[in-house]
Amino acid sequence: QLLLVESGGALVQAGASLRLSCVASGRTFENYGLAWFRQAPGKDREFVAANRWFDNTTYYADSVRGRFTISRDNAKNTVFLQMNSLKPEDTADYVCAAEYYGPGNEVAEEYDYWGQGTQVTVSS
Repeated sequence: QLLLVESGGALVQAGASLRLSCVASGRTFENYGLAWFRQAPGKDREFVAANRWFDNTTYYADSVRGRFTISRDNAKNTVFLQMNSLKPEDTADYVCAAEYYGPGNEVAEEYDYWGQGTQVTVSS
């Protein structure tokens, strides 16, 4: 069993940066595909970014590519989401997800473990 706990969400102004963290406990981290998803009020869950466990390849949604960066620190069992140039449309609850030996992609149904989320609010 893997427990995921996110942190780092905040209320910021447009153009600001935030760094989200997701710490995993219960198992070693290195063989998990990892991802960040987000969900805004009244909207469906949306893929944000993913990291493939075996070669560290990353994938991004078009809406965040070039502004967001996903990274992982296996020694600390932590996955990060660096968010720059934030926009009001980035406002959402951000959730990290993990899949054992997973490919690290945008398909939410493939992830077995989910955190509780951290709220990011971007004011204009």
